[in-house]
Amino acid sequence: MDRKLKASARAYAIQGLVKYHGLRNEKLRLPFHDSISVCMKALPTITTVAFNREFAEDQIRINGKSPSRKEQDRVLAVVNHLRHLSGLGSLKARIESRNPDVKGKGLGFSASGFAALGLAAARALELDIETPVLSEVVRLGAGSASRSLAGAFSIWYANRNGRSYAEELASASSIKMRTVIVPIESEIKTDRAHADAVKSPFFKPRLAYLQGILPRMKRAISRKDVESIGRLAEEDTLNLHAVTMTGKEGLVLFSPLSIEIIREVRRLRTEEKLPVWFSLDTGPSVFVNTTREAAQSVRRNLSKITDNILVSDPGGPAEIIDKHLF
Repeated sequence: MDRKLKASARAYAIQGLVKYHGLRNEKLRLPFHDSISVCMKALPTITTVAFNREFAEDQIRINGKSPSRKEQDRVLAVVNHLRHLSGLGSLKARIESRNPDVKGKGLGFSASGFAALGLAAARALELDIETPVLSEVVRLGAGSASRSLAGAFSIWYANRNGRSYAEELASASSIKMRTVIVPIESEIKTDRAHADAVKSPFFKPRLAYLQGILPRMKRAISRKDVESIGRLAEEDTLNLHAVTMTGKEGLVLFSPLSIEIIREVRRLRTEEKLPVWFSLDTGPSVFVNTTREAAQSVRRNLSKITDNILVSDPGGPAEIIDKHLF
C-alpha cells in the first residue's frame, strides 16, 4: 500500500436555531424531531486523520490531550464505520483534532469535531461518499455533527423515508446575519441534559410546539429574514430550557452571566431599538444574533459586561484543507 492515506478537514461549530433535545435511540443518535442550525465561522475545528499499517493501535488526541474512554468510543464509532465501508478495517488510525482556544459550554464543538473527523477520515480512506450519507455516519458521534457537516443554515431530519440525515437550507453568504458570541464555561455534560429532557412534563408539549416553529424557521431562512430567524431562535431557546429545567434532575444551564447578557439584549432591543435576539443551546454560552450593520454596536454594549466576546458570520459546510496538524 504505497498511497498516502491522510487528510485534514475543517468544520464549524453550530448554533441551534430550532434545537434538538432528547434521543429516541442513544446508540444510533436518532432524535425525536427535526432541528435547524447555523454554523459559526469564528468557531472552526480542524482534524487530521492518517491510516497506516505500521500503526500498532489507534491514536487519538483532542486539543493535545487523550480523550476519555467514552469520548474515544464515540470517535471510533465513526471511524470504524468508515473503515468497514472502505474495506480497510485492519488499518489503525492517528487522529489529531483542535478547536480554537475558546472555553465555553454549549458552543457546538462536538458537532464540528465529529463533522471534521468524518470528512477527513472518509477522504483519507478514499471513500466516495455524498454529504447526506456521510452525515448519517458522523451522527453516530454527535447528532448535531450532521448539520455541521452540511454547513451554513442546515436541517437535520429525524426520520425522512426511514433515514436521519442533514442537508443545507441556505448558504452561509446568502443571509446577512452576524452573531456576537459570549462563551461561558460549565461542567454539565450535554448528554446528561438530553437524557433528562424526556422526563420533563413539558417534553411532549415541546414536540407539538415544534410542528409549528420548524416550518416558520424554514420560511424565515428561505426569505433571508434575519429578524424572524433571531426572534424564532430566541423563542425556541426559552422553550428548550423550560424542558431542561423541569426534568427529574432540574438542570439549570444558565449562569449569572447568561442572565446578565439576556437582560442586556432585551434592553438593547426595547430601549436602543437594535435588531438583536439571544439564543442558548444546552449550555450557558450565549449567541446574540443581529444584523451586520448592528453587530459592532451590540458588541460594544456587551463588552461593558464581559470582554470575552467573539463576532461571527455564518460558516459554510465542512471542507478538506491542505494544512495538516501532523
